[in-house]
Amino acid sequence: MSDSLEKQMIAEFNVPVEMRDGIVLRANIYRPNQEGKWPVLLHRHPYNKDNPPVSFGLYDISRAVRQGYVVIVQDTRGRFASEGEWELISTSRHEASDTYETIRWASTLPYSSGEVGLFGESYSAFVQWAGMLQNPQELKAATPSFSWSDPFDGLMYRGGALELGFLAYWQLGMYLDTLTRLYSDEQERAAALAQLISDIDQLKKEIKALPLKNFAPFARNKVAPLILEHFERGMDQAYVDALSLKGKYDKITVPALNIAGWYDIFLQGTIENFLQMRNKGGSPEARQSKLVIGPWMHLDHSHQAGDINFGLAANSSVVDLVGLQLRWFDHFLKGKDNGIIGEAPVKLFVMGENVWRDEYEWPLARTIYTPYYLHSQGHANTLQGDGVLSTIMPGQEAADHYTYDPLNPVITKGGSIMMPPDFGSGAFDQREIESRDDVLVYTTPVLEEDIEVTGPVKVKLWASSSASDTDFVARLVDVHPDGYAQNLTDGIIRARYRNAAKGEAPSLIEPGKAYLYEIDLWSTSNLFKKGHRIRLDITSSNFPRWDRNPNTGKNFGEDQAEDVVIARQTIFHDAEHPSSIILPIIPRR
Repeated sequence: MSDSLEKQMIAEFNVPVEMRDGIVLRANIYRPNQEGKWPVLLHRHPYNKDNPPVSFGLYDISRAVRQGYVVIVQDTRGRFASEGEWELISTSRHEASDTYETIRWASTLPYSSGEVGLFGESYSAFVQWAGMLQNPQELKAATPSFSWSDPFDGLMYRGGALELGFLAYWQLGMYLDTLTRLYSDEQERAAALAQLISDIDQLKKEIKALPLKNFAPFARNKVAPLILEHFERGMDQAYVDALSLKGKYDKITVPALNIAGWYDIFLQGTIENFLQMRNKGGSPEARQSKLVIGPWMHLDHSHQAGDINFGLAANSSVVDLVGLQLRWFDHFLKGKDNGIIGEAPVKLFVMGENVWRDEYEWPLARTIYTPYYLHSQGHANTLQGDGVLSTIMPGQEAADHYTYDPLNPVITKGGSIMMPPDFGSGAFDQREIESRDDVLVYTTPVLEEDIEVTGPVKVKLWASSSASDTDFVARLVDVHPDGYAQNLTDGIIRARYRNAAKGEAPSLIEPGKAYLYEIDLWSTSNLFKKGHRIRLDITSSNFPRWDRNPNTGKNFGEDQAEDVVIARQTIFHDAEHPSSIILPIIPRR
């Protein structure tokens, strides 16, 4: 810490805060080095309050202190300097009360003005929402970034498929701290930690094992026992209610500045939180919530996402997200009329054109939802196939076929993921994947003019399978003039959960029968430039991002390698079964 900063800021470390059940949580406090009372900005997270000591993610602590705030960073329950035990499900039930009690404590500090704001990303964003649901009167505003809404839409499951890659990587990483609490013997602790580090390093190899319930890194060393419960419980809403915001937005009275990324694993959750707060928030202030979406990956707010450089203007430091959040807090915690409420509620980055744009609603009111239909002569397999994408309705056309073998799945390459670096995150060339015979590729002719796609993207797929349960995966791709196939957004549907969005219970399918599947590709904003092409890929796996469907209809995690069934998949695109991708086209003139 520089001498000049020491003169401006006082730092206190490991300050205890006792919860109602006697558990002591510890926090670092940073405050102006002068007399006065200041609003408090609170950040509660499980990733070590001491690292880094001055700034974290989207927030610059020293800048906030210089601007007249007390900043408190706290280890959540069961993490690092705080007491208690951490498990995703059990601990999440404490986060609401822990946040509430910490807010009340922070508001009574001798240098606090009594006004509190919350900030942070990912798990810390969930912690904010949990606290906001308690509506402590001292809490005036929040900036939840990269946050989920429904744990069954991107956190634990997606379209009925297990978020295997994320859960394995994240949960194992979380136990690097937890292991130190589980072993009293120093030698045993060191050995267990070394094994865990090895497991994380070898995750790409280990994750291929079947059945999932015997996945070695989870089965040994007391690591992540609750993830094994996911395999048994499946999509049990009551089990994860503490992690969910569904149906609760009318109870929230605090305004939220929501920040998301087009390549973030929680993109749709952040958008959903914004929409629900604008429409159903429990106060006029809550209904003033805002949304910012950049071309960012999870916890990476730079201008590079995978292979693609979106230009320096995309970098969070250039767009000054720190300053935007401080303006948000200045308005709601200090009562400053700085104009932020009068600004457009949505700021989004249009990829391809690589520009920021203000909008006044989501989805955009001027959107023209345009079906692009699948066509072929029955041979859309691979890049060399005859698959075509166009706005022309299909007539009598031969169906496409491919074989899905769970023991030879399509491997994850980029996308909205948080997984080991081997798999990448963000935009990557998909041509290697599109060269597989079990991937159907439908591409438009070369575009004669720019086409902007901004908004929610869905695929309506008519398909049958020889199996009683299976998966279908869809991916939207921007094909550059040199052939580079840039993934934009994708989605999955597990056949047994095809009607889950309608509230129906899971049910197996009849082999050979055609069903209409709706695959939610979430949202994107991309300018397909003149000379580019629009592409849709259809397959049945994206592993290990999502777990493989063994095609047997058994419950999660039960299948041995010898139990899996190879499925023969049929994709229809004729007059009676017009499979399509619905693109949200934004008029450019």
